[in-house]
Amino acid sequence: MNSFFGLLFTLIIGLVILIGTVVVKLTKNNDKFVHFSISMALGVIASLVMLELLPESIELLFETYNREITIVMVFGFSVLGLLLLMTLENFIPHHGHGHGEELFHLGIVSSIAIIFHNLIEGMAIYATVTNSVSMGILMGIGVGLHNIPMGMLIVSALVKARVGFLKKVVILLPISISTFAGGVIMYFNSEILTNTTLLGIILSITQGMLVYIAVFELLPHIRHCNDKKSNIIGIILGILITATSLIL
Repeated sequence: MNSFFGLLFTLIIGLVILIGTVVVKLTKNNDKFVHFSISMALGVIASLVMLELLPESIELLFETYNREITIVMVFGFSVLGLLLLMTLENFIPHHGHGHGEELFHLGIVSSIAIIFHNLIEGMAIYATVTNSVSMGILMGIGVGLHNIPMGMLIVSALVKARVGFLKKVVILLPISISTFAGGVIMYFNSEILTNTTLLGIILSITQGMLVYIAVFELLPHIRHCNDKKSNIIGIILGILITATSLIL
């Protein structure tokens, strides 16, 4: 029974990211909201890397390796994740250098990293739910909280870039089911969570991807925004959302 509930719950949590779509519709996706969602996403990503992914990857790898090797592995695979996303970026079509094209590019790159991240989250949520439903629910709520701002970022970027409905569905569908996919992977391969080295490597690669998005995609947009107050509020709110999700 817990296995079924675990899969169902990962599916529900994955769909939470679509709340970002509703928020974008309600705000009519004006320029101020787009900049605010980018700032909030930066706060979420920066705090997610520093408060969750980095400590967790170090802890997992340290179970097998000494401190020096652990640090080298975390740094090396983080750089690999950054370079991997940088390479994948070259396959994303550039139709020009206008604001709309830049936002489309931002939406695609962010989607790739979030899919990787949500796969791991889905595996962890499923494993937690099968052991303790109450703990799994709390963890799922936490994941859902920091997924909403990322959904806002991706959807607002795609809408502002005038991406068609079908293309938006193609981009958003893998993101929405990636958490569920992580749960399915755990359902058939429950021993994965016992491989701390593999999990540490995957988390390191994921954090490298998120660092790439923060530094090379989000920061340039924020630097060109004149509303500094909105930027600061967005970043702080993003950090608070992540901190709240981790406490849960």
